[in-house]
Amino acid sequence: MFQSILFATDFSESSDHAFQYALSMARKFESRLGIIHVISEPVDLRGFYVPHISFDKLEEEIEQGALKMMEKFCRTHVQDYAKVESFVVPGIPFDEIIKKAAEINADLIVVGTHGRTGLDHVLFGSTAEKVVRKSTVPVMTIRIKE
Repeated sequence: MFQSILFATDFSESSDHAFQYALSMARKFESRLGIIHVISEPVDLRGFYVPHISFDKLEEEIEQGALKMMEKFCRTHVQDYAKVESFVVPGIPFDEIIKKAAEINADLIVVGTHGRTGLDHVLFGSTAEKVVRKSTVPVMTIRIKE
């Protein structure tokens, strides 16, 4: 029985697909459902000349954009499920997902995967794979059909 489920999203199509599984499990077990989006920390450009851009302002705009995307996601996907809490946090995605799972005592983490292979996988890595490898909480990965 799952009392608390954490769903990680990057707002992609594969995340939307995976969310249907997380929500249906939350409904089935009447679980609390946490939804997390991690803002990857941008490269720190302080000390370099970057015209017309304030680094602090850029971080603030990225965060505000992510909060708006989370609000829209929740409004369109979970308007009829009351046990939902959303989180937008900065950091390294796999690390923050694992931390949040511990913080909310999640019994399960659900994450979509893009199914990258080859050079794409080497260059970009896989957040889902890192969560699976490092989490002490069970992880369900959902891959979208291509």
